[in-house]
Amino acid sequence: MLRLRFRVLRSLPSMLCRSISSGPGSSPAGGQAPDMAEGHSHLLVNDVRNRLREIVGVSTNWSDHRQAMKDRTSLSSLLAKCQEDLPPRRMKDSYIEINLPLGSQHGLREKYLNVHNSVRFGRILEDLDSLGVLICYSHTKDPSLQRSPLSIVTALVDKIDMRKNIIYPDCDIKFTGHVSWVGKTSMEAKMHMLQYHDGAYSSVLDATFVMVARDPENKRAAFVNPLIPEGPEEEALFKQGEVNKTRRSEIKTASLLKMAPTAEERKIVHSMFLNTLDSTTVSFRSRVLPPNSVWMEDAKLKGLEICHPQERNIFNRIFGGFLMRKAYELGWANACTYGGSRPHLVAVDDIMFQKPVEIGSLLFLSSQVCYTKTNHIQVRVHTEVFDSQSGKHNTTNIFHFTFCSEKEVPQIVPKSYGESMLYLDGKRHFDITFNGTPAV
Repeated sequence: MLRLRFRVLRSLPSMLCRSISSGPGSSPAGGQAPDMAEGHSHLLVNDVRNRLREIVGVSTNWSDHRQAMKDRTSLSSLLAKCQEDLPPRRMKDSYIEINLPLGSQHGLREKYLNVHNSVRFGRILEDLDSLGVLICYSHTKDPSLQRSPLSIVTALVDKIDMRKNIIYPDCDIKFTGHVSWVGKTSMEAKMHMLQYHDGAYSSVLDATFVMVARDPENKRAAFVNPLIPEGPEEEALFKQGEVNKTRRSEIKTASLLKMAPTAEERKIVHSMFLNTLDSTTVSFRSRVLPPNSVWMEDAKLKGLEICHPQERNIFNRIFGGFLMRKAYELGWANACTYGGSRPHLVAVDDIMFQKPVEIGSLLFLSSQVCYTKTNHIQVRVHTEVFDSQSGKHNTTNIFHFTFCSEKEVPQIVPKSYGESMLYLDGKRHFDITFNGTPAV
């Protein structure tokens, strides 16, 4: 089970608003370790995907791409038998800077511009996903090899903290990042986004992604180079990576798919149930919707995507950033129609990647408002693919988004036990966003 955790810091008038300080090793200019940028070349965003294709050894042509992926099977003999066989790396060995020249390339703005004269955040998610993979390939690079035998894919987005409310569509953006923690077969990449405005670069967001290394056929785990932190700041970053791993494991163990709700959560569900009973009858079946409320079953939106080769990644599967963008846009539309005004993104948390999406798949997206509080809306987006041969639908991803509406929204009310579990799960994600831990 793979997770994505993404946070957005905004200055909201609500008492629920929080302040996120920079984590260990952070700095106002983006958070990388001191002097890490020295001696490293800069790339443009459009060059990242091409660089990844060169590292893996695949073509931009669809027909050539499929044959190239078959040829990669011969690289299995180059994989390390154990992690101790690989030379250790430093954090600055994987440091990369990427430029997104929105200020100077007018044609590029059209791809990123939204109707509110800001930047489409789904596009930023796509860029961060590609950058995270490239950072990890830089960490595992073997200069003696023309092609990397590793298949490095995104496992989860642990979090993204926004430092600014506005991303200008006509100002240059710079991404920086490096590997900050390493396990046996997984790597944590910390990335930062800065934008040039009023004569200087300032921090816009900090992100933490987790990548996993697989064999050339992407069938089993592969070892990666160990990481040696240098200095107290890097040691703090590495230690935080261990803390993040433990936290994710604890949240997974307490999932409502495995454990019963807590005593407090059971009280919440029963109280909502009693609040919907018809007081004029003595029956558990007669339900009445309370004032200023909406039944959960009436707060859904659905979408469909045909997965064309254009959206493939370097491993011949559908690009994870594309899936994130589509889920985000559907969730935003769901929050917009529910709240009756333009919502602002507050957080994306705990996205599970259960299986890859193959090219040619029919991808069904289902968005559901599952929790509300004052002017905040918690949305869950479930994605699944349809197998035309078996006639079955298989879950691929689950996304959780927190939005803030411009005005107070109706309370969402579950009817069934299953909807009550969705409500409690949404509440947990909401509490993690604002309090750091679920209030259970």
